[in-house]
Amino acid sequence: VQLVESGGALVQPGGSLRLSCQASGFAFSGYAMNWYRQAPGKERELVARIGNFDGSTDYADSVKGRFTVSRDNAKNTVYLQMNSLKPEDTAVYYCNFRHYSGSYYWGQGTQVTVSS
Repeated sequence: VQLVESGGALVQPGGSLRLSCQASGFAFSGYAMNWYRQAPGKERELVARIGNFDGSTDYADSVKGRFTVSRDNAKNTVYLQMNSLKPEDTAVYYCNFRHYSGSYYWGQGTQVTVSS
C-alpha cells in the first residue's frame, strides 16, 4: 500500500492549489479517502473526506466553501482543490484511509504555505 501526495507549494493569500494523492497497492475505489493537515504545534485535523461508491463528501467547517475533494477511480487518485487560501491553511497535508483490516495508511505529506 502506498499513498503519495503532491502539489504543495508556497502561495499568496487568496490563491489556489490542487493537491493530489496517488494511491497504489489496494482496491482504491472501494475505500473512502481522507485529507488531513497538521500545522506546526497543532494536532492533525481532518479537512475533507470523500466516500467510496457514492462519492459523498464532508468538510471541516474551517474549509467549507473553499476546498473541494474529488476522486478519479480510474487513476487511483484523490484530489483536494483549495481556493481562497488563508495563512491559517498553512500546514502539511496528508491523505489517509482506513483499510478493512483496521489499519490506517498515510502518505508522506505535502507542504502548503500561504504567505505574502
